[in-house]
Amino acid sequence: MHDKDRLTVAVMGAGLIGCYIGGALAAGGARVTLIGRPTYMVAIRENGLRISDVSGRDTLVPASDIVLTESPAAAEGADIVLVTVKSDATAEAAAALAPYLAEGTPVLSLQNGADNVAAIGAALPEARALAGMVPFNVAGRGPAHFHQATSAPLQIDADPALDRFADLLAAGGLPPVRSADMEGVLWGKLLVNLNNAINALSGKTLAQEFADRDYRRAWALSMREGLRLVKAAGIRPASVLPLPIERMPLLLSLPNFLYRRIAARQKTTVDRHARSSMADDLARGRHTEVDHLNGAVVRLAARLGRKAPVNAKLVTLVRAAETGAPPISGKMLRQTLAASMRA
Repeated sequence: MHDKDRLTVAVMGAGLIGCYIGGALAAGGARVTLIGRPTYMVAIRENGLRISDVSGRDTLVPASDIVLTESPAAAEGADIVLVTVKSDATAEAAAALAPYLAEGTPVLSLQNGADNVAAIGAALPEARALAGMVPFNVAGRGPAHFHQATSAPLQIDADPALDRFADLLAAGGLPPVRSADMEGVLWGKLLVNLNNAINALSGKTLAQEFADRDYRRAWALSMREGLRLVKAAGIRPASVLPLPIERMPLLLSLPNFLYRRIAARQKTTVDRHARSSMADDLARGRHTEVDHLNGAVVRLAARLGRKAPVNAKLVTLVRAAETGAPPISGKMLRQTLAASMRA
């Protein structure tokens, strides 16, 4: 492929997810610009960009193959821009890109939450705001080493503007699922991501959390509440994991021996070191995305004239954890959430 024919991809907010996907795209033949924090950019410049996954992949992309910068101006001329900042920073990131993007440039949100595309569209009305969904966790395993710690395929909008991008993802080892109903996909992922708060509050790895029935039952309480509200709003959440999303609360609530037996059939791999992104944020002393996950369920309830006491309580508990509150046992968390429903 001639260099002029290569797709140019800029990644705005290249953290764990952005660096991992950027590395896969570079390995697949894209010209990639990573716009991110100095710590990541310096580490990649010194070590190259290493990506690995639970299936055994281990690829090193030379730093010379990627443009590394902190400046949004580097997105100028990009064929497509990926937004991977935390949801709280979406509007600010989009506004920073505005002076540099040509009219009609596809801007693809690969973020948690269901309202980022609208925020991008409001700040970049001349661009083409589109939705994607990243179902897996990425963990930092060392300087410039980004590890996909759970297995599930990316999903992106079926819009033809993303056809070449989808081909590059596949070439880079991340073949995407295309969807014409990204609202359903985003809400399906959001409902699954209600566990981010559970995992953050537990202080445990995902594997350790999933082994504790009380934590799973706490997650099930938040999911049931969210499913009821999404259905009332006329949204059809997509199943982003092998098990239909409507059945997940039942599976999570089963005794351990039954849960392990059925979960083993789902062919979803979880690295023993994996934690949720919210748990990582707490560990680093950062503001979490709880307002864009559990908080989104609370806001949906308010729009419907209803309440979401379980997810409202999880928002409160995560906010307390952000200020130093200690981890909560599975039994205590389940009892606290159940009490919020009765109250």
